[in-house]
Amino acid sequence: MIKPLFTCIATFVCMAAAAQDYKSLPMWNPALSFEQRVNDVVSRLTLEEKVAQMLNAAPAVPRLGIPAYDWWNEVLHGVARTPFRTTVFPQAIAMAATWDTNSLHRMADYSALEGRAIYNKAIELGRTKERYLGLTYWTPNINIFRDPRWGRGQETYGEDPFLTAMLGRAFVRGLQGEDPKYLKAAACAKHFAVHSGPEPSRHSDNFNPTTYDLWNTYLPAFKELIVKANVAGVMCAYNAVNTQPCCANDFLMNDLLRNKWKFNGYVTSDCWAIDDFFKYHKTHPTATAAAVDAVLHGTDLECGQTVYKTLLDAVNNGLMKESQLDISLKRLFMIRFRLGMFDPVEMVKYAQTASSVLESDAHKAHALKMAQQSMVLLKNDQSTLPLSKKLKKIVVLGPNAHNPIAVLGNYNGIPSRIVTLLDGIKEKLGSNVKVVYEKAINFTNDTLLNYTDVTAQYSWNGSKGFKAEYFDNRELQGEPVFTKTETSINHNWQRGDLIGNNLGASNFSARYSTHFKAAHTGSTLFEVEANDGYRLLVNDKEVLNAWQRNRWGAKTYELPTIKDRAYKIVLEYWQGDDDANVALRTGNYERTNFAALAAKISDADAIIFAGGISPQLEGEEMPVNAPGFNGGDRTSIMLPAVQTNLLKALKQTGKPIVFVMMTGSAIATPWESENIPAIINAWYGGQSAGTAIADVLFGDYNPAGRLPVTFYKSDKDLPGFSDYAMKGRTYRYFKGEALYPFGHGLSYTSFQYSGLKMANNTAKGRAVNVSVLVKNTGRRDGEEVLQLYVAHQQSKNDAALRSLKGFKRISLKAGESKTIHFKLTAEELSLVNAATGEMYQPKGKVLVSVGGGQPGIKIQRTSNVVSRELTLL
Repeated sequence: MIKPLFTCIATFVCMAAAAQDYKSLPMWNPALSFEQRVNDVVSRLTLEEKVAQMLNAAPAVPRLGIPAYDWWNEVLHGVARTPFRTTVFPQAIAMAATWDTNSLHRMADYSALEGRAIYNKAIELGRTKERYLGLTYWTPNINIFRDPRWGRGQETYGEDPFLTAMLGRAFVRGLQGEDPKYLKAAACAKHFAVHSGPEPSRHSDNFNPTTYDLWNTYLPAFKELIVKANVAGVMCAYNAVNTQPCCANDFLMNDLLRNKWKFNGYVTSDCWAIDDFFKYHKTHPTATAAAVDAVLHGTDLECGQTVYKTLLDAVNNGLMKESQLDISLKRLFMIRFRLGMFDPVEMVKYAQTASSVLESDAHKAHALKMAQQSMVLLKNDQSTLPLSKKLKKIVVLGPNAHNPIAVLGNYNGIPSRIVTLLDGIKEKLGSNVKVVYEKAINFTNDTLLNYTDVTAQYSWNGSKGFKAEYFDNRELQGEPVFTKTETSINHNWQRGDLIGNNLGASNFSARYSTHFKAAHTGSTLFEVEANDGYRLLVNDKEVLNAWQRNRWGAKTYELPTIKDRAYKIVLEYWQGDDDANVALRTGNYERTNFAALAAKISDADAIIFAGGISPQLEGEEMPVNAPGFNGGDRTSIMLPAVQTNLLKALKQTGKPIVFVMMTGSAIATPWESENIPAIINAWYGGQSAGTAIADVLFGDYNPAGRLPVTFYKSDKDLPGFSDYAMKGRTYRYFKGEALYPFGHGLSYTSFQYSGLKMANNTAKGRAVNVSVLVKNTGRRDGEEVLQLYVAHQQSKNDAALRSLKGFKRISLKAGESKTIHFKLTAEELSLVNAATGEMYQPKGKVLVSVGGGQPGIKIQRTSNVVSRELTLL
């Protein structure tokens, strides 16, 4: 017994000594190349350690000094889902509407800085193993928004491959930085590939795009980011392409990504996508088979914690070699080394980023600027806009008038302050104009909760009201700091406020307990609204849960009641940083009488209706089943009928009406487009959306946003949602008349294009220089988005009607002119061979058009389009 004990002690001592000496290992020597250091660390890992490092939540390896690290983080439009307050820029589709690569580059740069500050803080607090605190961001989403019904289309840069590629490239370069050695942060192009809904079937879908559609639509943006922008990561999609799951697809992963495009970064699966191999696609018999095939196809990391654990047995049973794991591990550790995670702080300038950059003035100013830039003025009959600031009374109504969730989009962070449309208008006009607010309707119905006071029916241990317990942590742990009785729950604490007993209104939790005595037999509706998280229990049974991710706003629970019976009610709540609020309300549903509402507000000088949809209805695999919506997607692109009916009633007032539409996708508004004089598409505009909209409404900002998607007239214009053929889709292949075409957007001034210059012909493989003169012919300073389109006049039927090949956003003072230059490359003058997918340049005529929108489109606009023919020799 003595010898084994001695051996154990000796082993422990040796391990302790090794742990103390790991800094002397080559992997920790910054004088060596990253490649040498990566090879060293991988060579020292045991098989068990190697497998664990291929999971998104990679554990620490103390003997080598490797800290725990979770690869999963998000930065779609600002650092998301973090426990810290961050700057929230407009949703991705809104940023696409700016058509401004410089703005997007700066937004990504600012977001990376905030991400660095958060990561540095996580190191300081010993929290690097937590999700949403790392430097590997699974953004941008560069899938093509081919169908407006897709709920996640809001995360993309629109329907055009060229616009998506240019904006995506700007984002990646801004996020990753320009340091020759270190990454500021690591971007990840997703979802590779051919992925754009439907959400409910994404785990089992198989798509078979034509070679032409694959190379002309679904792959160009990925090629741009991988080959030219040097994106650090790629995420493979849930779906299958040509019967093989994307994460184990011969063509996508091997032939194209690693061989043709020479990608040497890391690939992560979408979350739990490897499970889909054997659960839903049924292409693999077991988890082990799925894991082996994914790794052999170059999927280096599993977003998940189960399937890749079987790799241990796979190697031990001879199903794959350990050296095949090493290939993936070297890619993963190379990213961590390039992020400076194993180098002294003084060597990595980004590692010195202070927390003061979070929500800095410059970042907040840029969030406002991008929100302003994203506003698309769809219609403005008889110069209804801008409105005068000298009006006496304005009515603001609709489900998005005062909805903070709508402006944040999805995959969002939480800022210290959110400006809704109502907030923005009130701040803009001050006390000089009476601003009246009515919610009036929900998104899909006209029934609202009418609140009632039931405080007399609450009691706890003989005292009226609630027993309120407050804790100095977020988890209701330990003894409460203090306990008191409160008559009701309706709290709004600002940053720095004290709740009581020196407990500040941040990083705390509370439990509110009471008995509710029913006044009647029937039912009572309880509504909870809080920031950050909460859960409601009735008779010790959980009935509402928004504890982890409270992004859906107020939630309701209908309690069946018997008169005089008491029901135990417990509301548990936690708050992180900054402002805090929690409220428990009761009431009954009542329908809005549109005629009565219209009569009530008929004395208004102007009516602003804020409608559309919201991230509460469209998004990723959501539990939503409302009329027109299913599982995160839309079943109809029509504006919900209740909103049209309300607008019809409002029109009877005879007062000017402005429709502010918030959405992450195209909405069909045929009646509104005919009958409402002014329509603004405001998207999900981020933390400063309300300020930006008010700036446009009252003329302090001249709008210049352009649509990155086509707004169709009705559902009849769309092919089947699951049909991935591009025929009849997007501005490039849709032969009908759009309600509002891709690239459309009005201004408060006007622009005139003239003097389009370029060569009459060009030889194969040569670039063509194009220039055009544009003049602001109006009386206001303004911005203009120049768009260059190419149309091959003698192309085959499958070729695009026209394709965007250049764009620039410029500013012009009233009366000012500028000559703007473009260069059309040989590739941009080429077509895709439908049989091989290769690019070729055909002989014949090409129509080159430059202007403020597409050529040949009949629609009101504030600029023209000029065109010339180019002969390809």
